[in-house]
Amino acid sequence: MSNLKLDITNAACFLKAGMIETFEPKVRAAQEALENGTCPGNDFLGWLHLPSSITDEFISDIEKTARVLRENCEAIVVAGIGGSYLGAKAVIEALGNSFAWLMNDRNAPTILFAGNNIGEDYLFELTEYLKGKRFGVINISKSGTTTETALTFRLLKKQCESQMGKETARKVIIAITDEKKGAARICADKEGYKSFVIPDNVGGRFSVLTPVGLLPIACAGFDIKALVKGAQEMEAACGKNIPFADNPAAQYAAVRNGLYESGKKIEIMVNFQPKLHFMSEWWKQLYGESEGKDGKGIFPASCDFTTDLHSMGQWIQEGERSIFETVISIEEPNKKLMFPTDKENLDGLNFLAGKRIDEVNKMAELGTRLAHVDGGVPNIHISIPRLNEQYLGELIYFFEIACGISGNVLGVNPFNQPGVEAYKKNMFALLGKPGYEKEAEEIRKRR
Repeated sequence: MSNLKLDITNAACFLKAGMIETFEPKVRAAQEALENGTCPGNDFLGWLHLPSSITDEFISDIEKTARVLRENCEAIVVAGIGGSYLGAKAVIEALGNSFAWLMNDRNAPTILFAGNNIGEDYLFELTEYLKGKRFGVINISKSGTTTETALTFRLLKKQCESQMGKETARKVIIAITDEKKGAARICADKEGYKSFVIPDNVGGRFSVLTPVGLLPIACAGFDIKALVKGAQEMEAACGKNIPFADNPAAQYAAVRNGLYESGKKIEIMVNFQPKLHFMSEWWKQLYGESEGKDGKGIFPASCDFTTDLHSMGQWIQEGERSIFETVISIEEPNKKLMFPTDKENLDGLNFLAGKRIDEVNKMAELGTRLAHVDGGVPNIHISIPRLNEQYLGELIYFFEIACGISGNVLGVNPFNQPGVEAYKKNMFALLGKPGYEKEAEEIRKRR
């Protein structure tokens, strides 16, 4: 039984009567194509029943490795880009203390992320921060040659060996890579690193529930068994035999495709909890990279409310009506803080005295959703009981299965990303990488 609740009432009202129901056969066919392996990209469907295939032994191996890193490291750097880091960061940021990096907790290593950019200042500052510290590295790359990650790993590997000695470095450098091939696999085998496999049939943006996401999350001290349990429950709740009206992923896929056909080209993922910022970033990659091809696809954007109501709120309320919102609500915060009274009441806020901060936030959320609907913005509402591992596991799988269904309904291959290679070819040519001489010459003619 899923704890996630989906309300499409304030989105369906913007569509013609019965339009969502017309999507039922399309959605059913799309999900059957996933299940039967007959859809485009069918060699990347390993995520579909991944939750239910995860064993206790597999989780124990990851937890054991995480304990080694936690016991031996003050900091752990997760080196990866795109799906190789966004899922882990989304969960860690959602569950962790927002100010943990300032607390200097000697019982818990600081989890850092790198290999997702080529900013020299960022990498210099990272290497400076790590000087004199016991740190480990989780190198996540199927090929081992992705420029951003490979460049970062080379820097970190050298620094780790220099500061901790090569033998100790072997214990705290972990490779998550291809089972048999690629530069990262060759390096891991040569150096004797503990390694985990990225399954061939699971793409990066669907890899949160593989070691790609599970190991960093375990290193941060969170319960990956509960995370997987939540995903397992959502897998069952969105199964192919669940009726269309009761299947939240099918409903979400149907309504967003209905809105797209009606001219709503932009979906804004909204949260009223700062801790969900990177969940939105993960969602943006999942849907943007899956659907944005063949001249099609909803543009995925995100806003953190109420913060962005003071920057993007005006445009959302009264701008071009090409958008719809999907709002994630957290029913109950994990902490409690009451608003105090003030004798002078100079700010005029004594009418809030004695109320929980979350009550104020909830009314801001409800007021915003109502205002945006009144302003012509369809609103899809998703809620989970609270921020914990189980409910985040449900949310992750919900978005994954809905994405697979939605991409098939749209008529694209949701599991490839040919457009991502375009910038790489130009970058390699401009940097003089061997084998790109022809491309370099063509670029020179354009300059």
